[in-house]
Amino acid sequence: MSQDRRPLRYGETWVYESIVGALPGISLPAWAAVAIQLLVFELGVLVLAAYYDLWAAAVAGTAAVVVAAIGSVEMLRIGTLVRRIDVPGDYRDLLFSSNVEVVLSVLAYIALVTHLFVFDPQQGGETLVGRLFGPDQPILVVYLMLLVLWDVCYRIGTGWWAAITSLWRSARYRFDPETAAVLRRADLEILGFGLLQLVLVPFVLEFRVLLAAVLAHVVAVTVVMSLSVFLLGRQTTA
Repeated sequence: MSQDRRPLRYGETWVYESIVGALPGISLPAWAAVAIQLLVFELGVLVLAAYYDLWAAAVAGTAAVVVAAIGSVEMLRIGTLVRRIDVPGDYRDLLFSSNVEVVLSVLAYIALVTHLFVFDPQQGGETLVGRLFGPDQPILVVYLMLLVLWDVCYRIGTGWWAAITSLWRSARYRFDPETAAVLRRADLEILGFGLLQLVLVPFVLEFRVLLAAVLAHVVAVTVVMSLSVFLLGRQTTA
């Protein structure tokens, strides 16, 4: 994974990058931070699955951990691509400094928790939490589930905001071919991460609201990023 050689300044980083970079006395390369994230979460999933005999739930947990970890990689790759070229300050500020992705992530997470623990039980049938963890859900398992789901929601919220700002950028500004090529690659990274979230579909097939939410999200990101790439081509200077 290539990295921007210029030192990152807070205010032009994702919140995720700012937290990693702010750890006192610790300087981790990007690949190490992602590897630790993947290792810690996956180890937690496997240990708790073995202790409580929840191996079926471990499959869903592993899928969520992988989506979150790849989301971290994509955030770092997109950030590196955008920072290595000369882009309008408004776009850079919106993408990194506004923290709107955190607001979107919180809204998505609250909606998900409300669905899992309020809406789903009110339907009278089997709940997703009950299917995964049984009628008496272990506290540690639920804690880890909520932690991993926050990680997934944060990456999804970041993907939303990156997609929106990309479309706004492509519609508003013109770029030389070299800059446009880098931005197109960043847009395709955003699109790829959106499509990756389809791996969550098999685990929510029988839960129509969650299934519709995941599919609608993937379709929306695909449409927005396709339009961004199209406009970027139209706006490229000769």
